[in-house]
Amino acid sequence: MYLTPKEEKILAGEEGEVKQKALEILVAIGEIYNADRLIPISSVQIAGVSYKTIGDAGIEWIESLTSTKFSVPTTINPTGMDLELWESMGVTKEFAEKQMRIINAFLKLGAIITCSCTPYLIGNLPKFGEHIAWAESSAVCYANSVLGARTNREGGPSAIASAIIGLTGNFGYHLNEMRNPTLKVKVEVELNEESDFGALGYYIGKRVGNGVPYFVGIKSASNDELKSLSAALAASGGVALYHIKDITPESNLVKIDGLEEINFTKNELKNSYDELSTIKEGKVDLVCLGCPHTSIEEIKKIAEMIKGKKVANNTKLWIFTSLPMKILANRCGYSKIIEDAGGKIYSDCCMIITPLENLGFKVMAVNSAKAAVYAPTLAKMDVVFTNLRKCIEIATLGEVK
Repeated sequence: MYLTPKEEKILAGEEGEVKQKALEILVAIGEIYNADRLIPISSVQIAGVSYKTIGDAGIEWIESLTSTKFSVPTTINPTGMDLELWESMGVTKEFAEKQMRIINAFLKLGAIITCSCTPYLIGNLPKFGEHIAWAESSAVCYANSVLGARTNREGGPSAIASAIIGLTGNFGYHLNEMRNPTLKVKVEVELNEESDFGALGYYIGKRVGNGVPYFVGIKSASNDELKSLSAALAASGGVALYHIKDITPESNLVKIDGLEEINFTKNELKNSYDELSTIKEGKVDLVCLGCPHTSIEEIKKIAEMIKGKKVANNTKLWIFTSLPMKILANRCGYSKIIEDAGGKIYSDCCMIITPLENLGFKVMAVNSAKAAVYAPTLAKMDVVFTNLRKCIEIATLGEVK
């Protein structure tokens, strides 16, 4: 792999040990994937921010880097708690202290403390064709597919290395030829809301693996529906890029001749809902919305659905979003409606990487296919996967029937 004279000097340690180690990571990955060179990037999104997922070793490693600074705009993923309201969530003081060590280390590195899995909604919005290095799987899929930016599925350490150096390897989805689809999906059922798109993504992700699906038959899709599709494809498979005919920006630029075809019908839609639910009836402790983080439009919908109702006594309704969306929800009056009904809006965190398993919850209802995939293993909880209106109904009844 070709390195410029400046890169050779960094690799030789002439700009310090931290930059040297960061470049060693990028070079090693580049050589594994046959990159011809390193290329400049415009932004980074870092995953692996929750204490639940990275533990003490992760804290020590991030703190060991703080003698340097990130060289490009860098946003970070959700943490394991609301940075201000963690006590009301039931998070322990020990967990909170260690989580704040992580945040303080990222502050010293120069990160923008967004604590969100939807950076594209709150300022980190790459342009079409722009090279980035993002590590949040759902955001990677959205950035590649919906925005037409270019990134591989970075890991936490490689994203941090790219943030320090401002470069990434020129391989994978940074190359035109790697962005062509590998499977054609004929959608033969009407998709009406975010959870339907999540069910589609779950079904196709399992079948395409790390491939690139090309969808036909989808007449329209909102940004929130595309967000849901991106998250589900990335959770059940390793999808980092998809195309939807006449909707996503590269759909009419890629080669689609000779692709294997599969159909997605009413049966596959129903079966996906069934597979993603581990229980069909009974008490529900927690209704969680916002995986990925809710947009302001989603919060508005929730407020409209819950207005004048009450969350059941033994059930909690938690909505997860970014801090900017929460501020907008406060200003628009949506937060008050939700809180008057007994719900809570939390920012900075995510239902899956918050230590729910230690907070006494056993069953949660979600409209996110991504959350439904991860909840049984990462949160140790049973899950009901359904649409948004049904989630609100479950929250008011305290059970699923």
